[in-house]
Amino acid sequence: MTRQRRSGGRAARRSERAGGAGSGPSTSIWPGIEGGRFAPFTAREIEMVGETAFRILEEIGVKGATPKCIDTVCSAGGSLTEDGRLLMPSGLVENTLKIAGRGFKLHGQKAEYDLDPSGTRIHLGTSGAAVHIVDSLTGEIRDSTLQDLYDMARLAEALPNIHMFQRTVVARDLTDPFEMDLNTAYACLAGTAKPVGGSFTSEENMEAAVQMMQMVAGGPEALRARPPFCVSTCFIVPPLTFAEEALGVIECAARHGIPLKLVSAGQAGATSPAPLAGAVAQQTAEVLAGLVYVNLLNPGHPATFGALPFVSDLRTGAMSGGSAEQGLLMAACAQMAQHYDIPCAVSAGMTDAKMPDFQAGYEKGITELLSALSGANLIYEAAGMYGSLLGCSLESFVLDNDMIGSIMRATRGFEVSEETLSLEVIRDVCVGGAGHFLGHAQTLNRMESDYYYPPLADRRTPQEWAASPDKDLLEKARVRTQELLAAPLPSHIPAEIDAEIRKRFPIHVQQRAI
Repeated sequence: MTRQRRSGGRAARRSERAGGAGSGPSTSIWPGIEGGRFAPFTAREIEMVGETAFRILEEIGVKGATPKCIDTVCSAGGSLTEDGRLLMPSGLVENTLKIAGRGFKLHGQKAEYDLDPSGTRIHLGTSGAAVHIVDSLTGEIRDSTLQDLYDMARLAEALPNIHMFQRTVVARDLTDPFEMDLNTAYACLAGTAKPVGGSFTSEENMEAAVQMMQMVAGGPEALRARPPFCVSTCFIVPPLTFAEEALGVIECAARHGIPLKLVSAGQAGATSPAPLAGAVAQQTAEVLAGLVYVNLLNPGHPATFGALPFVSDLRTGAMSGGSAEQGLLMAACAQMAQHYDIPCAVSAGMTDAKMPDFQAGYEKGITELLSALSGANLIYEAAGMYGSLLGCSLESFVLDNDMIGSIMRATRGFEVSEETLSLEVIRDVCVGGAGHFLGHAQTLNRMESDYYYPPLADRRTPQEWAASPDKDLLEKARVRTQELLAAPLPSHIPAEIDAEIRKRFPIHVQQRAI
């Protein structure tokens, strides 16, 4: 009975997204499909991790807090040890969790792109700070540029299964930190009307970017009501050390109501414990510390739970973003966020492969699917990333759009009802019918609603493939990428606003089609 009720709810949402009954075929996937079927922790194990995280904050604490952070937390019941570690008692953390932001959306510049990161609804998008572009045709690697970032934002705008765009590459052709921060933000905002995000190197740089965002949004109150930008802040340097500049970024976000992605990204065996459970416990504690601080500054502030324990290859110490353990860790962190009822952000798709190849496919697939099945709300790094986040590939956006669609369909699962069990249809086909279901009305009606068809995936017979000139999937992705980048430029930011922004700020984003 429960499954039938859930089935009906999903069918209703699918019908809404397709325009309602009778308006045409509905889609088999949509942003916000519900996950949550995969749970690596038992209920008791979640409690054990949570208890450990609380003890870490109460007994060990976090060092490196700024005077403002110390005063704010100590005024609320925290304390400072003789060696400068800021302790947060369990009662303070529990009170924070009662008032923490819930029910908020990540807004696009167009309302149709708004995301609801609540419950176990999943959304997939980009993130990272790659410093190289991988040329899959020549095998060459070059520095990433501002134009690359803008082009990637445009690809995200065009590809339906990429639901949000956070900065993917570093604009290495810009050397001034102020200009890099502002241009990075504007390249994202100008390239897509979907929800975007990025980071800032200082509070001062973010203040300037907020002024620019206010111009895009239509003023300070319009920005506060519908901020199209989520600030990713690595406010912790694991283990258990605050990053001073990032605390200032949190303070700026709290003043202006800009959503935060509170990130703690240790590496298991290096900057967090080697046992996976210990890594989750430490990262949970570190993110809870960020939640305490931002909610003391602005109760109910929109902030996501960005516990991101990464994996080290303990033979070399190198990061291993494509490992099976990485997928397990992200699923476990999603469970912890769900335990606290805080929207969560995870990282998946961080293949260690250097090119779009077999290794890239299985590493991206396993980590993203585990995250999606766990119900992680915001799955970042899901498109484009290679080389353990050091490289990025434009054509991989097109390839990963296919893969993400398949992951979403797998996550959606079954709809079990009297209608879908099809007793009467089976009777109709087998008793005096055609003896097969190919031409049956039910089959035709369910083609689009029940099945996902990856645009680039090759499902031809071996004979058809052998006789065809277009055998190379990667080449098809390159062609499709160039087609998308040759399309008309996004125009969601009016020309007069763009011109005013360029007068006021040193913007170098060149809006041109390839």
